[in-house]
Amino acid sequence: MSVIEEERVRGGVFKDINADDEDHQPTVIESLCMNCYKNGSTRLLFTKIPFFKEIIISSFTCPHCNWTNTEIQSAGRIQEQGVLYTLQVKTKQDMNREVVKSDSASTRIPQLDFEIPPFTQKGSLSTIEGLLDRAVTGLEQDQPVRKGTDPAVAEKIDEFIQRLKKLKEVEEEFTLIIDDPSGNSFIENPFVPQKDTALSVTYYNRTAEHNAALGIEEEEKQDEKTVDDIDAMRNEVLVFNTNCPECNAPANTNMKLVQIPHFKEVIIMATNCDSCGHRTNEVKSGGATEELGTRITLHLTDPSDMSRDLLKSETCSVLIPELEFELGMAAVGGKFTTLEGLLKDIKDLIVSKNPFMCGDSFTADRAGKLELFGQKIDKIMAGEMDVHIILDDPTGNSYIQNVYAPDPDPEMKIEKYTRTFEQNEDLGLNDMKTEGYAEK
Repeated sequence: MSVIEEERVRGGVFKDINADDEDHQPTVIESLCMNCYKNGSTRLLFTKIPFFKEIIISSFTCPHCNWTNTEIQSAGRIQEQGVLYTLQVKTKQDMNREVVKSDSASTRIPQLDFEIPPFTQKGSLSTIEGLLDRAVTGLEQDQPVRKGTDPAVAEKIDEFIQRLKKLKEVEEEFTLIIDDPSGNSFIENPFVPQKDTALSVTYYNRTAEHNAALGIEEEEKQDEKTVDDIDAMRNEVLVFNTNCPECNAPANTNMKLVQIPHFKEVIIMATNCDSCGHRTNEVKSGGATEELGTRITLHLTDPSDMSRDLLKSETCSVLIPELEFELGMAAVGGKFTTLEGLLKDIKDLIVSKNPFMCGDSFTADRAGKLELFGQKIDKIMAGEMDVHIILDDPTGNSYIQNVYAPDPDPEMKIEKYTRTFEQNEDLGLNDMKTEGYAEK
């Protein structure tokens, strides 16, 4: 186990970003300057972005030639899925959005037919404007040499540089796409807890080419023993080895099949880490994707509604129209809890664990909005606000308990709908072939 991994387990290296933390000082090491080949110094800061993940920020300075360089690296694991961010940049305020771009991420601006391929830049913690400035700096770097050797090419690059600089004025809308197979990139939503209509986040399964580029070897699938007695399996708690998502130490995950009355069978998984004490649970549907999506609308009329059982799949969105709030799919994993438990998770996610409630991203206006949102959630849990909770699940695998079962619930409306092409695309159903798949 490396020094960083050992310290991660003990919680001694990685600290939350906090401008007031005087004890959290960077590590300084002597290193070679690649500009003048004399010794300079590199400062390493091991830190955590709340609501995101662990990162290493490094900054190099050379006292001899004054050359500087900064970059970030992800100190966590490669995520289970890749992530695709698509942002419609409409105003100058959008240029101030904070961006975490890993070295495995590609950046594209379709309007300019411009792309920064993966692994051609080091990871960075910057803004949209900072990304454009970095691209301009990279293009300008060798321009003096080009003007002497190939003036025609240098002139075209100068024209393109001016087009990039013009984007910062946002005279016209443009699209910024960050595609990261490692899942370690991030674009800020400045409107939290409201939905960002200009930002689209899509998670996807990596291809074999992505895994090869990231240096991931696909494990050979072992033959699984067929379980003949399904009833015996339902009564058995299965245990398998995994790693803690917080400290990466070895941990055990318990898994059990559970039958939800008047609904279907689900799989509940719970992980408890003995090293750092982190506990997590996740729920996945035990059946197939339904032919139709499901939208469940519950009108909260009594504090007793907080005790209703609730199953939220990982593909389900949560909406509270009265608060203009929408929690997209994959923001919170699958959960089998109560309505009160879901609202507490939402409050923790938006208020307590929000990365922009601390450090340099903190603003009094933003903190006030989030604090007010937390107070409204508390009022909902206390039964002091008349609101509706909507679970919108395109796979049809989410559920809210009907306390009047088997009779209809007068405060709950269940709608079935046909999924759109975009929803099927997000779920990977458009490319799925279940009949005649062996035919060439």
